[in-house]
Formats: sequence, structure tokens, C-alpha cells
Amino acid sequence: MQANHLKRFDSLAGPLLVRLLPRRNKPAAAMAPGSALIIRPGGIGDAVLLIPMLRALQSAYPSCRIDILAEHRNAAAFEMCPGLHAVHRYDEPGELRAVLKKRYDLVIDTEQWYRLSALVARLVRARRSIGFATNERKRLFSDAVPYDLKEYEPYSFLRLLAPLGIEAPADLAVPFLELPAAARERATQLLARLGDRPFVAIFPGASVPAKEWGGVKYRQLAASLVLAGCAVVVLGGKGDEDVADAIARATGGVNLAGATTLAESAAVIEAAMALVTGDSGLLHIAAGLGTATVSLFGPSDPAKWAPKGERHRVFASTLPCAPCAKWGTIPPCEHQGSCIDADPAEVAKTLLQLLTELYGG
Repeated sequence: MQANHLKRFDSLAGPLLVRLLPRRNKPAAAMAPGSALIIRPGGIGDAVLLIPMLRALQSAYPSCRIDILAEHRNAAAFEMCPGLHAVHRYDEPGELRAVLKKRYDLVIDTEQWYRLSALVARLVRARRSIGFATNERKRLFSDAVPYDLKEYEPYSFLRLLAPLGIEAPADLAVPFLELPAAARERATQLLARLGDRPFVAIFPGASVPAKEWGGVKYRQLAASLVLAGCAVVVLGGKGDEDVADAIARATGGVNLAGATTLAESAAVIEAAMALVTGDSGLLHIAAGLGTATVSLFGPSDPAKWAPKGERHRVFASTLPCAPCAKWGTIPPCEHQGSCIDADPAEVAKTLLQLLTELYGG
């Protein structure tokens, strides 16, 4: 079932289904889990930002067998978190049925708002369950955890471990992603034509039009980078090939859109001096690898989703209605197309200043 169909079904049937199931009671005593199921529906970005929590759980319980219940669209992100036992897909009925037949000591639903994953967590045979207390879904967990719309998302996910006595670190350890050796080897092959030239990676894609900056603006940015002596590598999926090709042709850059897996794209980002993109899964991958970023935000709240630290710069929309996205939904708006109003010349200037600070003149 596609993501928008899942959301529509959730909004129509979710509240009623939640009320039909009995409440989850608290366990009699806390015990170290020997097995855990972590539920993570949604996109790539959420999956990537969940990985610090998974690493903290692995560190606290080294012998715990951790399974993931993800979706087709984000399952590949968990290739960058070694040590997981298995990754199942939430939107594949056969795999979901297989998970529901198993027993776990612990289930953690990491979905922030929608109810279907909470229903799945309630149906899983587990001694203890943890999830966010954002609506009526809270009655389905033995431990319901508060959620803060202004808290950087990795810390929100780490908050789910509080009922287990695991405290969130003051600062995220970076890098928190680990790439497969084969992905790095493939990236090296794809980048061979650049020789030793330093490069900036650009990802012009977006999940919705409101998060797009536009191919013309990315081309203007890329041209400024080339004039400053930087090579440009453009990343993207199959749907980004035309825009990526136009950027690469105009600047003599390398177009890898549609040519890489998620892990291979991550390996290219790891090799880059910086990544420029909107609020996207690749942005969060760059943050998780320690690669510098310049990010362009429209409807999303940078406080919640933008990378933090001295290696990152953020352009937030100046529209009076921004940010407007909440719980993964952008409300109907009179503005057509992109909400990102950053000037390409200013973005280029900021990026070049950042590169000078990090790498010298």
C-alpha cells in the first residue's frame, strides 16, 4: 500500500481502531530485553535520524536481537546501521504477518503521529511496548513518551529509550552511520573521472513541490561553484535525471542521478566537501556522516529537521506562513510551487565561506 493511501486509511479508520483494542498495561518488572522490534514507517530521513537511537540500544543491550519493521521506501537506510538482526517491511503483507507471529521482549513504535503503527505495536506479542503519546495512540503502549515538535528529531527518538533507563547523550556522536565497503568502492569508481579534484554534491530532488528549490537556481549555484574552482556532482533518483542532467551539462559536472543505490549515494556524500540540498533524506545522511551541508528549508521547521553544528548552514524560508508542515503534512496553501526563497548568489557565498573555514583558502 502506498504511503498516501496508508495515511488516508489512518485518518479515516485509525482513531476508531485504536479505541477498539484494549489498553496495554505496564510490565510487572523491568528486564533487559533479549529481543526487540523497532517500528519505523515513513521516509528515508526519519529512518536515518533513528539510527543514533538504535546504536544507543545496541550499546545498552549488546546481546539483544534487534529487528526493524520499515517500509519499502526507507528500508535501505538501515544498511548503514550494522548489527541489526533483520529488516522487515511494514507495507509488505507477508512480511508483516511473519513479524506478528513472532514474540519479542520489547517493541518500540517510532512513528510520531499516525496510528496504524501503534496498532501493529499493540498486536505484536511483546512484554513491553514504547511509543509517542501524541494522540489516542498512547493508550496502546505500556510506556507512552512525550514528543516535542521543536526538538531535533534524533533526540526525540532517543527519548523513547528513557523508560529503559537509557539517557540521551548531550551531543550526538558523528559519524553515526557506517557504510558498506562495496558502496564506497562503487562511489570511488563513479568519481574516478574527477581525479583528485574536490567537489560539492548537489541533490535537487524533493518529496513534494513545496520543498523544491528549482533546477534553474541549482544551476546558478553550480555555476558559481565551478567559477570558484569546485567540481560538482549531482545526485538523485530516477525522477531527478532531467534536472540533474541540465545542472551537470551547464557546469561540466558529473550526473549520478538514477545511477546509485542509497548506500552508494551516501558514499559519494561522504567523499564530498559538502552537500547542498533541501529537507531530504540525503541531507540527514550527510549529517550522519559528518559531511558539511547547506540546506534549504521551506515548509519544514529547521529547528526540528536541520542538521546542527558548525559544519552546517541553513536557509529558512522567509514567507510569513513558514514553517507550516506538522506531523509530516503540509496544509493547503495559496503559494504555488516551492516555499524556498533563498537567493542562489547568497547560497553560493555562504557555501564558499563555509568551505574556506573548513578547508582553508
